[in-house]
Amino acid sequence: MGTSLKFLRKLSSVPEVVTGTKRMNLCAAVNDALRITLKKDDSSIVFGEDVAFGGVFRCTSELREEFGPNRVFNTPLSEQGIVGFAIGYAAMNCTAVAEIQFADYIYPAFDQIVNEAAKYRYRSGGMFNVGGLTIRAPCGAVGHGGHYHSQSPEAYFCHTPGLKVAMPRDPIQAKGLLLSSIQDPNPVIFFEPKILYRSVVAEVPVHEYTIPLETAEVVRPGKDVTLIGWGAQVNVLMETAQLAEAKGVSCEVIDLVSLLPWDAETVVESVKRTGKAIVSHEAPITNGFGAEVAATIQEHCFYNLEAPVRRVCGFDTPFPLVHEKYYLPNKWRCVEAVFDLAAA
Repeated sequence: MGTSLKFLRKLSSVPEVVTGTKRMNLCAAVNDALRITLKKDDSSIVFGEDVAFGGVFRCTSELREEFGPNRVFNTPLSEQGIVGFAIGYAAMNCTAVAEIQFADYIYPAFDQIVNEAAKYRYRSGGMFNVGGLTIRAPCGAVGHGGHYHSQSPEAYFCHTPGLKVAMPRDPIQAKGLLLSSIQDPNPVIFFEPKILYRSVVAEVPVHEYTIPLETAEVVRPGKDVTLIGWGAQVNVLMETAQLAEAKGVSCEVIDLVSLLPWDAETVVESVKRTGKAIVSHEAPITNGFGAEVAATIQEHCFYNLEAPVRRVCGFDTPFPLVHEKYYLPNKWRCVEAVFDLAAA
């Protein structure tokens, strides 16, 4: 499930001579990216609720001890305050990495993000910007989170010009994408699928590298059906493709990587070849980001489609606790959609 070093050399700043790797889970990869940033950029700070203690998921462990309490620190329990402070700090041409403890808690900061951070450069005519702002937010299902600790709110922010939105699927991607997000000259919301923090491990390059925010990755080639997802759902789609292959259906799996902007060209090229597409995400189906992907496919691939674009997503309900396994778009729901399309 890890991103290949060949892909990194092609699309990022990884040098041809790899200087070494270290086995990391996604949590450790995030920590490594933050440590690199704090070492490299004297203006960078990392902060949020319980961040000085390592955070609830331990992604910031030992950073305060290494870089001091003035650069890694706790904040009051106020998401609006966290992001407001981060915007002000970034506006001074400094690097702010703010953590929202759970993506479900990001809503009190919504106005600060969409009306201030996203519009800062535009409303000043390019005189000022908050490009040094990155907001980290653990998102998605975790097995026991319920409706306040399991949401996937990415679609809310993908509707906002001036922001960038990214979500990794494995540790290699997490480190490279987070470094890209921090170094990007625009404010970025970096969603981290928390179920992957310790469930996915990879050999991660120990040096600094970046992965482009605007480029999707074909993680599995195929010829019959295109499967499109992001974050943890990509791993579900990989399992789906394996199940389908056993029944003679070849699936191409695409990881969008970045949702704003997103790489429509890679998706369109694939669907023009396969003629069939499925978009899948954990968030509720209505007005989820999958609708944008499906509409774009219909617009650009209309004469190539052999069946309607399918969406396999969360249901239009609050995220359920005891019924989580029925809510999630698991591999069985996805493979059922694959076989329906294959038979069309």
